[in-house]
Amino acid sequence: MKPKIHPKYYPQAKIICACGNTWTTGATVPEIKLDVCSACHPFFTGEQRIVDTAGQVDRFMKRLERTADTSEQVHVQKEAQKKAIEAQRLARRRGETA
Repeated sequence: MKPKIHPKYYPQAKIICACGNTWTTGATVPEIKLDVCSACHPFFTGEQRIVDTAGQVDRFMKRLERTADTSEQVHVQKEAQKKAIEAQRLARRRGETA
């Protein structure tokens, strides 16, 4: 091994979760802070909950609502365009000018 290229190893590094759960392990930093651990993650707890970090879930839900409204309007516009094109085709078949 080359000297002075490896990070310092902390055999008693402390891991701290947002839920309050803590444990020690070996790492290259003395303290690690987590948002979710196995004690509070929905997969392990069986709960259905959303972890909101800095309002991200609220912003996503607002964006999702806007997208749903917009996609409905786009769908209505496309249907109207299809009907107009079909009416033009029918008029051409009858020999009418549109």
